[in-house]
Amino acid sequence: MAAPKHRFILCFDFDGTLVHPQSDPVYHPGLGQMIQLLRGQGAAWVINTGRSLSQTLEGMAQHGIYMEPDFIIAKECDIYKPGFFSAWKDYGSWNRQALRAQERFIKDHQPSLQAIRQMVETQTNASFLTGDSNENGIVAANDAEMDGICAYIDSYAQQFPDIGYHRNGIYLRFSHSGYSKGTALSELARLLGLDAAACFAAGDNFNDLSMLDPRHARMIACPGNALDAVKQIVHSRGGFIATRFASEGMMEALTHYFGGTAAPVA
Repeated sequence: MAAPKHRFILCFDFDGTLVHPQSDPVYHPGLGQMIQLLRGQGAAWVINTGRSLSQTLEGMAQHGIYMEPDFIIAKECDIYKPGFFSAWKDYGSWNRQALRAQERFIKDHQPSLQAIRQMVETQTNASFLTGDSNENGIVAANDAEMDGICAYIDSYAQQFPDIGYHRNGIYLRFSHSGYSKGTALSELARLLGLDAAACFAAGDNFNDLSMLDPRHARMIACPGNALDAVKQIVHSRGGFIATRFASEGMMEALTHYFGGTAAPVA
């Protein structure tokens, strides 16, 4: 299944990293030129997002990103590759494994999830949410409240290491800790016959930290609009912190790691 043409991976979060609604432009076309140049040198372009697959495709169209990625990692773990006539398909067996792991996770950790829910509903102003597809989540009133909730969840994770979650600001979704943006990126690299040394990853929020990790990507970056906590961690891991926001910051990051080979057309 490995695709020999891919020599390295360019992996970007979507919201806040590729696009930024408060910026003008929301998505700088120069980044697309740089990505395309690097694809000509063997790069696989990957969007790694908390959005679903359909939401990702809708967001790309909404913001004028018409260049199709080589892969999309959706909902922080599901790996997709475009098929014939642009129909996106599971890439490898990872998505099925992730679904089974999530089902086991929800079943095996009901006592912990119920205890967390009780704490949330009695000691905070946050809301504990349950939904379809074995999904459980939390919406906090503010970032500080979510910080405290995450600390409480982490106390359970010390005893049960597979208790994990994806956090984006005041929003949190529970998941099996073995399936994240980071582990999905490493699985994609494995399928392509690559390793962390061949991976560039960039993101701006808490749910991106799993891929902004040398275990999964040796080239890491965040845009100027990234959360301060994310910037601090990226800095501590030897990564690049851009000064500009979102797509323009990503142009800085690609220049930092790939130099003149990624220079867009003037």
